[in-house]
Amino acid sequence: MRFDCHPESGASQLNCIQRRCCWHPLHQFDYKKQVHLNVPYCYYPKNWSLYEYENFTKHGNDFSAFLHLKQNSFYKEDLLFIKYESIRVDNTILRMKIFNPSEKRYEPPLPIRINSEANLKKTVYAQYELKTDEYIPGFQVIRASDKQVLFNSIGIGGFIFANQFLQISSTLPSHNLYGLGEHRSNLRLNTNWQKFTLFNADQPPTENANLYGSHPFYMILEQTGKAHGVLFLNSNAMDIILQPAPAITFKSIGGIFDIYFFIGPTPADVLKQYSKIIGKPFLPPYWSLGFHLCRFGYGSLNNTKAVLKRTRDALIPFDTQWNDLDYMDKRNDFTYDKTKFKGLPNFIKEIHIAGMHYIPLIDAGISASEKKGTYIPYDEGVRRGIFIYNANDTLPFKGKVWNFGSTTWPDFTNPESKLYYTEMMNDLHKSFEYDGAWIDMNEPSNFYNGYINGCIPNSLDNPPYLPGIVGNLLSRKTICMNAKQYLGFHYNLHNIYGTSQAMVVNYALKKIRNKRPFIISRSTWIGHGSYAGHWTGDVYSSWHDLRMSIPQILVFNLFQIPMVGADICGFDGNTTMALCNRWMQLGAFYPFSRNHNSDDTIEQDPVAMGKIVIMSSKKALRMRYYLLPYLYSLFYRAHLYAETVARPLFVEFYDDPNTFNIDTQFLWGSCLLIAPVLSEGKTEVYAYIPKGIWYNIYTIEILSSNGQNYTLDAPIDTIPVLIYGGCILPVQEPSISTTLSRQKPYGLLVALNEKESAKGELYWDDGDSLDSIEKKQYILFKFEVINNELKSTIIEGSYNKYMKLGKIIIMGVSKVVKQVFFNKKEIVFRYDKEKFNLEINNLLVDFKKNFILNWTNE
Repeated sequence: MRFDCHPESGASQLNCIQRRCCWHPLHQFDYKKQVHLNVPYCYYPKNWSLYEYENFTKHGNDFSAFLHLKQNSFYKEDLLFIKYESIRVDNTILRMKIFNPSEKRYEPPLPIRINSEANLKKTVYAQYELKTDEYIPGFQVIRASDKQVLFNSIGIGGFIFANQFLQISSTLPSHNLYGLGEHRSNLRLNTNWQKFTLFNADQPPTENANLYGSHPFYMILEQTGKAHGVLFLNSNAMDIILQPAPAITFKSIGGIFDIYFFIGPTPADVLKQYSKIIGKPFLPPYWSLGFHLCRFGYGSLNNTKAVLKRTRDALIPFDTQWNDLDYMDKRNDFTYDKTKFKGLPNFIKEIHIAGMHYIPLIDAGISASEKKGTYIPYDEGVRRGIFIYNANDTLPFKGKVWNFGSTTWPDFTNPESKLYYTEMMNDLHKSFEYDGAWIDMNEPSNFYNGYINGCIPNSLDNPPYLPGIVGNLLSRKTICMNAKQYLGFHYNLHNIYGTSQAMVVNYALKKIRNKRPFIISRSTWIGHGSYAGHWTGDVYSSWHDLRMSIPQILVFNLFQIPMVGADICGFDGNTTMALCNRWMQLGAFYPFSRNHNSDDTIEQDPVAMGKIVIMSSKKALRMRYYLLPYLYSLFYRAHLYAETVARPLFVEFYDDPNTFNIDTQFLWGSCLLIAPVLSEGKTEVYAYIPKGIWYNIYTIEILSSNGQNYTLDAPIDTIPVLIYGGCILPVQEPSISTTLSRQKPYGLLVALNEKESAKGELYWDDGDSLDSIEKKQYILFKFEVINNELKSTIIEGSYNKYMKLGKIIIMGVSKVVKQVFFNKKEIVFRYDKEKFNLEINNLLVDFKKNFILNWTNE
């Protein structure tokens, strides 16, 4: 319960007492056990307060109060008056806003909350209670059904509201805490004196570092299995401290306190409630679910062609070829090198004819050193006034990224940037018909610390409190904080830069292609998943990075960014055959599956790595393509219902405490368990299997678990995958691209549970059109097995393409099958007595017609 009163270095008894705090060194502590922070010597006493109530009104969950400053903090410019105001968003979401009532302060313009408080239905039947104390500032949020205190800031942790320092603390009901990204850490966060800094940075994934994105949202799983979530909607740089009370402290250097509480009670409920505030994920085009291949350093179109050809010749399923910045002319956006990449437009037409797709890199920065009249993107940006500007004049801010001279950055908060970027992207599309966009270096990244000689000293780049940023400099590898944007200083808007770019690119792609946009971005912020996906950046080719990619993928699903993946086989450093082999297997089950590496490493596309990796890649990716109808249906449910795609086990099995800390295996939806090999030389996986009936997807063998660990076979070419009893998976015969696989017959993979029943669904559309759901240009199937009868029912939609049903496999049929009927007509079947497996082949009937398949037993 020691809330740190002197987080800066140099704490002493004298300056601790000057802050009216307690000083008590703890020499008896074993500091080797402290993971990241030391136990504070200087800490706030209980009920330490700078403010007192001047006006206090509370009726039920409606709370309004004015507070008056009675003493100054040590962070300068404390606000004289602040206001507490509770807002009942709906019966499961409470908002607490603490702000300056006399002068508006910065608030994030994103996410654009379509379901704003005014539009969400307010109700008196709230599932929460708000408690306050008339004398001590703070509040408690309590779940009404079980009286569990979810958040308690009354008299705790040193509440401060200064111009450039905001601090609020709370006790927590559990150590099972997830979220607070983007960071390299285990899925369940360590609450033993940890500091997580949120400030978007060009920083390869390493522990204890602020990375590419900022997501001040956490979910807690209580010991009862109930869950709740908290969003601290503040886009300024911040530290978040976790301590073993358990407790949490938010320390931001700007904005206001705007806190949302999501009452749950299940993890899925929390995520659905969270999505009401930040938006739901975009529905991806079907082709984007295929395998992607890229390298920084192909160096020429001929080399790009060679890698594509050998991958296709090896019959490895493969959908999208990418190019990194070496395709550009002088590394400038919206150009291509007409010498080294001569023929690029025709090459893209050829791969389009083959049913494949192409995505180029578009960096955030624009070259600012080209001769006037020779580079339209810069000239036009200056003319329109859409760049970020220097603090004291009307000239664009200039730094340096990949461009040969200097770089400037579009201001995507400027409304004019939408039209500007659409024109630039359209001009590029006229040069070559790309299919999606890869937006990079958009933290924004800068090779200088501000200007070439650093930033001119100012209060924004040198705040009274500096969060724990790598390099201890806000402008490290980015823009000076006092640079001017349309909506204010970069100081406030820095963390939303990448997502503001994603929004503009999303708009541009829709206008240019009139098809569903597909965007992968490095930088992210709250609500990003409504516009784009994410890859986890410059991971290293190591077994540790392979393992740590799983919690990174899972936490982004909690952030409502399900289209996420890591660079398969690693980006930096040379991979090995053994590592790339196992990484291709795991990567086949990333929602976003792309192999990508740097220019100073060996070639690592599957064919370059040799026969074993080719064999392994084909097997894993053919399984992915076989399961794509199921994966696509998961993305449909994410888009409509905010469900996770790659799912932590605890989201599905929240009543099983054994799942709370698992991040070496994961689920696809509720039906598939993936347990990859994460150590060199291993040919088996020790995995936790939750209670229920499970089936090996390769052998159809049954595993009946009471919730325990099992050793699963994992030969060198195999990643263990289990199907959960009670599920019906729509599948499709795989091919070498999604264009071809979509023409193959469909199938149903039925996994019966203990009651020999199962359910499932399939969402299907043309895979590329805009607004397919809104226009009802799709078809939605529901499948169910009860009492030896499988029913397929069309629920809704108007998809008009022919769909052929070829095969049905039903696992877990315990009694020998005597007869099988399809719509009352007896048909041929196979039944395996040893594996309890019923198989019907060569149906070749219209899938779009309702049917009933039933069987009788001997």
